[in-house]
Amino acid sequence: MIANPSFQFDLSLNWFKSDLVNIDGRRRFVCCRTSPKAKFSLLFPCHESGCGCFGSLLYFTMDERLVGGHVSVSGGIMRAFDNADAIGANFIQIFTQSPRMWRSPIVTDEDASRFRDEMAKSGSVLRGLVTHASYLINLASLDPDILERSRNALRDNLATATKLGANGLVLHIGSHKGLGLEASIDGIVASLLLVFDQVEDSCRILLENTAGQGGSVGLTFEELAWVIGAAGGTDQIGVCLDTQHLFASGVSYETIAESDLVVARLSKTLGLSRLGCIHLNDSKVPLGSLRDRHENLGDGLIGSRALSNLVSHPGLSKVPLILETPGDGEGPRKIDVEMARELISAGQKRRVS
Repeated sequence: MIANPSFQFDLSLNWFKSDLVNIDGRRRFVCCRTSPKAKFSLLFPCHESGCGCFGSLLYFTMDERLVGGHVSVSGGIMRAFDNADAIGANFIQIFTQSPRMWRSPIVTDEDASRFRDEMAKSGSVLRGLVTHASYLINLASLDPDILERSRNALRDNLATATKLGANGLVLHIGSHKGLGLEASIDGIVASLLLVFDQVEDSCRILLENTAGQGGSVGLTFEELAWVIGAAGGTDQIGVCLDTQHLFASGVSYETIAESDLVVARLSKTLGLSRLGCIHLNDSKVPLGSLRDRHENLGDGLIGSRALSNLVSHPGLSKVPLILETPGDGEGPRKIDVEMARELISAGQKRRVS
């Protein structure tokens, strides 16, 4: 589009800018020279002080999709910001303790306050996070000792996530060891409601769907809905959708039509408002294998096109995407996060073609 200095709009720039802010507080106008990568443009004169653009366009950009990955906080919780920046992430997931130990998180109130302050800065790249609960937690256990330790660990993980200002705490519910969900549903629900009572004004717990390995709870949307319904349908419980687990559980989304059916089922069974984040992972194992094995995007058996079809669904556009891919052995890399953004864009283009 070529600028036309004589072109006039009936609406003032301030009115239009205000209208955009009302729709989405982070949409904004930026100068064509200072933002060469802007996605859209309008024939407004440049209003940036001292820019010097001659008959320039004034571009505006829509909010970037929230995309990132699981990052390490080894060396201290504040390391999350540098590690997020290193991979180009604006949303992350972290562990606040060793995921394979019962030891409680050790994030101090002072560290949590510093973390929240840094997140609140207008120049902060990081716009949100979830934390992931310990893998040892098993709310489906019928062993009283394991259930008690699981409840205590969940309470501590939820308290830490809340004081960090996290959007949610991702939780693997646990395994019923082949006895079926009915055998453990009462203990699961009692545990969830207990920790909500124990942690005041907590963030949401996001129940993750599973690949189905070892009798894990959450193989289907219906199982997650059963747990949420038995807990009274509280808004404090949300969902995390893992694309590899979904594929390994036997759900295909290779085509746009199949992807749309998946989202429609999710909406009908659980409600899209409960979806707190998506774990975006390819798979090392085939469809329906019931095994949890993540692969880098495009290198696995799901493939780029299927992942692209799913994450480009308009109903998921506000849901953060978190990579849990192996990278080169140390987790998601910058090229992986860039790949995720490319998948979104490619899927959107196919949907309008």
